[in-house]
Amino acid sequence: MALDVDALIDDPETRVVVCCGSGGVGKTTTAAALALRAAERGRQTVVLTIDPARRLAQALGLRELGNHPRQVQVEGFDPKGELWAMMLDMRRTFDDMVRAHAGPQRAEQLLANPFYQTISTSFSGTQEYMAMEKLGQLAATGDWDLIVVDTPPSRSALDFLDAPTRLSTALDGRMIRLLTGPAKAGGWGLRKVVTAGFSMFAKAVSTIIGGQLLADASAFMQAFDSMFGGFRERARKTSELLRSKGTAFLVIAAPEPDALREASYFVDRLSEESMPLSGLVANRTHPVLADLSAGKATAAADRVESSAPLATAVLRLHADRVALAERENRLLSRFTRAHPEVPIVRVPALPSDVHDMAGLRDIGDRLSNGA
Repeated sequence: MALDVDALIDDPETRVVVCCGSGGVGKTTTAAALALRAAERGRQTVVLTIDPARRLAQALGLRELGNHPRQVQVEGFDPKGELWAMMLDMRRTFDDMVRAHAGPQRAEQLLANPFYQTISTSFSGTQEYMAMEKLGQLAATGDWDLIVVDTPPSRSALDFLDAPTRLSTALDGRMIRLLTGPAKAGGWGLRKVVTAGFSMFAKAVSTIIGGQLLADASAFMQAFDSMFGGFRERARKTSELLRSKGTAFLVIAAPEPDALREASYFVDRLSEESMPLSGLVANRTHPVLADLSAGKATAAADRVESSAPLATAVLRLHADRVALAERENRLLSRFTRAHPEVPIVRVPALPSDVHDMAGLRDIGDRLSNGA
């Protein structure tokens, strides 16, 4: 089946497009090209990148992107709709969430807490959760009718599907709750833990992270406790958004064995999670441009090698191109046999990297035409 990209982005019921895939397959470029094409076709579009690389800003003609959407206004760019872009800042998103859902005094306590300053940038699952938080915020404003999300490379791109569960479980776990003991009972909680046979645990933790950080962690959990219900509720709503019929997942891959294995993983995972998969974008393919087999091209090159060196070089290049195209076709056919229900669009490789709006527009045309 062929993937109709224009029908997807033109459909007013499509509110979120999530681009996922392994690294180095053109995922960021694809997301930007989709957003640009949607804006030019009349939609109010924002593209969110979670990849810290600066490629998206550069391609859109912007010096940099921040944690809040910025409208793309470049000379010669006059879309029927609007195009906005932003790059996730994990720490700022966490800070904004704290300010929005805690009282002013409690928010300041949390933001100044050293333990909070540590987990807001390095706690496992924080980036993925904050990506969901930002997506939920963008959707809740109603300012855009299409949100395009560019996810991190590799399999971690789908970690945001279960990030809320993992993060809330970690923050609600036994070790963290033990750390809240001193604040809950004026120090009696920790003494009770020690007398209950956890002295070695407490000594080890104190040795590793220090007594002050234990106190910081305890104070953090006390301040954070009142936000915990809202923390989980917002994550639940965003999870529902990702599973709604208004969301479309696109798996981006290159016609290479490793990339297509990753693509199969994504497809299987999305199916397990009941996520709405719209199709596969096979990036950087090499279609054959002339109806001449590799064998005939090689034979012709051998015949004219001594008299026509330029023609010989062209014929040999064509033979190599045919061999490459046949290899890509075999790999994509293998994927199709394994996943016959997944529509595919092939996007031919460009002669150079995309670094401006014209290049993004060219990619959008190739996404639409599939050739």
